[in-house]
Amino acid sequence: MADSTRPSAEEIIRYEKDPKTRIATLTLDRPDALNAPTAAARLRFADLLHRANVDDEVKVLVIRGVGDDLGSGADIAETMEMHAAPTAGPLLAEEGIGEDEDVRYPPKGSYRYGGTPSQWYANPRGGCRSLQDFKKISILEVKGYCYGWHFYQAADADLVISSDDALFGHPSFRYIGWAPRMWSWAQTMGLRKFQEMVFTGRPFTAREMYECNFLNSVVPRAELEAEVEKYALACARTRPTDTVFMQKVFFEIFKQHQGEYMGSLLTGLFESIGGIARADGNDLMLDEETVDGGIANAVRGNDDRFPPDFRLSKSGRRRGNES
Repeated sequence: MADSTRPSAEEIIRYEKDPKTRIATLTLDRPDALNAPTAAARLRFADLLHRANVDDEVKVLVIRGVGDDLGSGADIAETMEMHAAPTAGPLLAEEGIGEDEDVRYPPKGSYRYGGTPSQWYANPRGGCRSLQDFKKISILEVKGYCYGWHFYQAADADLVISSDDALFGHPSFRYIGWAPRMWSWAQTMGLRKFQEMVFTGRPFTAREMYECNFLNSVVPRAELEAEVEKYALACARTRPTDTVFMQKVFFEIFKQHQGEYMGSLLTGLFESIGGIARADGNDLMLDEETVDGGIANAVRGNDDRFPPDFRLSKSGRRRGNES
């Protein structure tokens, strides 16, 4: 269901290509909302990757964001609105199904109500795992926040180039407990450090992620675009695109040997039953009661309960260091 108060998917995600260099650029352009993709934008993201995958004029894809951050995850307010809606129209739209189509969404209280979107996130068409099926070279340009959905893309991209001020993580580890790309993060970061991220909920700095072998290069913010261009041009000048495609098939087989897709299905399963988790006491659970009280204030207040260098927000980290 379209929402006139939010930009369209085409406005949020811009795409262009240079047939001469065979480098395409996908730009997330919603800086006032920390480049949060709407449900429609995630579907557009998946479609653009599919098109670039087929396009013979594309060999390398660069993904970047406008403004100070790559992004802090999906549009949580939209997600809450979708689940609070009196009809299933918004939830059907997230699945790429129009409201006018003869489809009835599973009712609240059923396992399938939450299980349907959670399993959809494991499908490349859903816009969360799409880079896994991309058979060209993908390069992610990271700056500022790289949280949530944007952190999914960091798990799946071939190369990740970061500014030295970037923060990586997933707010779900602090407020919900699960996230769809957990298997990939555990494989890429290493189990011990990833467990630290999951159980503390704290973000990791670019330097820490580089030491985990998660990043290919870390540079000052002013040098980031030039560093990404250097990598993109080098990749575009390597062996033919057919060879790149074959190399990507090799890496895909390797990832599936490690259980990448099984990991997506497992986290989808756990997310689907996450609603039965019981709070111990004053834990912050992102549910409808939290929304009624103001999700932004609830999240900010909870964040301030943690040590400054464990806080998710940059302003919260500054407040703690100044006090």
